[in-house]
Amino acid sequence: MQRPTSGLAALALLATLLTGCGGSGSEPAGAAPGAAAAGASRGADVVLITIDTLRADALGFAGDKRAETPVLDRLAAAGRVYTDAHAHNVVTLPSHTNILTGRYPFQHGVRDNSGFVLPESVPTIAHFLRRAGYATGAFVAAYPLDARFGLGRGFDVYDDHYPLGSNPDEFVIAERRGDAVVAAALAWWNGARGRPRFLWVHLYDPHAAYDPPEPFRSRFRDDLYRGEVAAADSFLAPLLTPHLEGREAPALVVVTADHGESLGEHGELTHGLFAYEPTLKVPLVLWGKGVPPGRDASPARHIDIVPTILAALGLDRPKGLPGRSLLLPGEPGDSYFEALTTNLNRGWAPLRGVLRNRKKVIDLPLPELYDLKTDPKEADDRFAAERRTARDLLAALPEESVWPPAKGTVSPEEEARLRSLGYSAGSERRKASYTAEDDPKKLIDLDRKIHQVIDFYSRKRYAEAVALAREVVQARPQMSEGYEHLALALRQLERHDEAIAVLREGVRRAGGKESLQRQLGLALSEAGQAREAVEVLQPLADGTDSATLNALGIALSDSGRQAEAEAALRRVVERYPSDPKGYENLGIVLLRMDRIAEARDALRKALDFNPGLPIAWNTLGVALYRLEGPAAALAAWERSVALDPGQYDALYNMGWVAAEAGHPVQARQALARFIQTAPPQRWGSEIQKARQLLAQLGG
Repeated sequence: MQRPTSGLAALALLATLLTGCGGSGSEPAGAAPGAAAAGASRGADVVLITIDTLRADALGFAGDKRAETPVLDRLAAAGRVYTDAHAHNVVTLPSHTNILTGRYPFQHGVRDNSGFVLPESVPTIAHFLRRAGYATGAFVAAYPLDARFGLGRGFDVYDDHYPLGSNPDEFVIAERRGDAVVAAALAWWNGARGRPRFLWVHLYDPHAAYDPPEPFRSRFRDDLYRGEVAAADSFLAPLLTPHLEGREAPALVVVTADHGESLGEHGELTHGLFAYEPTLKVPLVLWGKGVPPGRDASPARHIDIVPTILAALGLDRPKGLPGRSLLLPGEPGDSYFEALTTNLNRGWAPLRGVLRNRKKVIDLPLPELYDLKTDPKEADDRFAAERRTARDLLAALPEESVWPPAKGTVSPEEEARLRSLGYSAGSERRKASYTAEDDPKKLIDLDRKIHQVIDFYSRKRYAEAVALAREVVQARPQMSEGYEHLALALRQLERHDEAIAVLREGVRRAGGKESLQRQLGLALSEAGQAREAVEVLQPLADGTDSATLNALGIALSDSGRQAEAEAALRRVVERYPSDPKGYENLGIVLLRMDRIAEARDALRKALDFNPGLPIAWNTLGVALYRLEGPAAALAAWERSVALDPGQYDALYNMGWVAAEAGHPVQARQALARFIQTAPPQRWGSEIQKARQLLAQLGG
């Protein structure tokens, strides 16, 4: 597999802004924390910090004796800690959208990490504060919050400069470490002095896979998740310590998480499957002028953050926000939550629920009810014993929150557009109803098996991934994910005909999900069936998925339609100007068109965005050989194989050109590695030629 593409689907879902659980256009009631009053922080700077995947109980101030979180502990000691705070989603993009808009997911329309874009009609807190004269800056750490998903509107600066172009087939999310995020944020902060500032900083470090830097890896070698939490805390020191020590003017600081992490509780390895407390409960700390210190046990919600900030600054609250200011008197309302990822991506039952007075109902084919006051671990399901309470809470589920929307809630034009864009990029075939067999609790073993397939694949144990993925397909033949994982592993084993057959079966049995069709197109291209690949991908040409558009460009090129390929890829780089994959593929096409200097420039642009792209380095080596000679080319090929030892064409080229340039040692090393590692079924003739040259070189 030499040319994987990257990107997530991002399509706009228009949402009617309806009022949801627990609120109306007027300020709802809430429990008073003490002396705080509206406008107490009028004109103050605002710092919002969101730490991805941070459990509410994984911090020192939350009672975790193993935690090393001195910076956040110090902030919490001087600020107000909400000990009963909850998210409304358990994945990154919709949860952050809730935080920034002050609206529930069914109000702003963003329901999962892919397939959704925040509509332009929905303002964020940045919009309100910029209108009030604030400089606004956002610094995010990972691709799920890329500006393409709409959260950048309202920010003067939206810094999402992590290294894009990562191979999605490796299940790696593009991200940058927290210290780099904070450094960029501080540079902006210091440069924006002279007017009130609103800064949002997002850290991704505690997210799986857990890989903390030293010294935290050594300190937490038996608990890498807490090592990541400790690292994130340390990264925040340059930002928060000046405020805590009085070297910065008092700011209003808000710290929370988008969601938690299950770490095996209730059988869930990470997050996104269920909405139990390990993933739904979040830390929430407020600090600043007018914020009374202490611990507050009253219910708090992500939708309360925007009203709280606006009230603290003395700014008008827009109508329609369902939350309340946590710093004003009043009664807390219900809290709606949902977990739709496995419904949208696997066709499992959608999960919705409501929290009220620490009673928690979970609406599934096998519904659940918990009393969090007496059962914080959710070990005692009270649904059968307290049916009246359960019935009352289920009746409080907002009608607008049902997914998918009832027929008629979107126009036929919108519905047709969603279908044409492969809304299956975020969804499986719709079901009229769900049974107990679709309940995630019944499918927890299958979820673990899927995680194991991904683990085998990521560790390049492709044969084991194939065997286990076949079991996934057999267990759930209507679920596209099994076919996708099986085909990916088969493609890595160069078993392209089998991969194509699997993907065709997946399209037939699981529906025409865009990611299935995209992978089918890629597999056909790799198998030398480029014309058929174009036929598969061409109907998706008007969509917005950059991975699909890149795949189409390469398929057009492989079929000899270079001018059309160039046009398609230029549309990609125009639409996604900071994503290097489009430039990488454009460079490949321009090289095939013998426009060598243009190819070199496109490839260098890709590498400017992300110097860790082995395919771009390999292709650049070919261009540089044509333009500058062996020395520059050999350096590029060395970079390519250092990044990815499976860049066999780079090894092959290096061997021949090093021999030509009079570097026999380098040539012998490259040729020997090529002969030993390149798959014979694909590189048979080249391996034979490499053996002949190696013999001539005395290898």
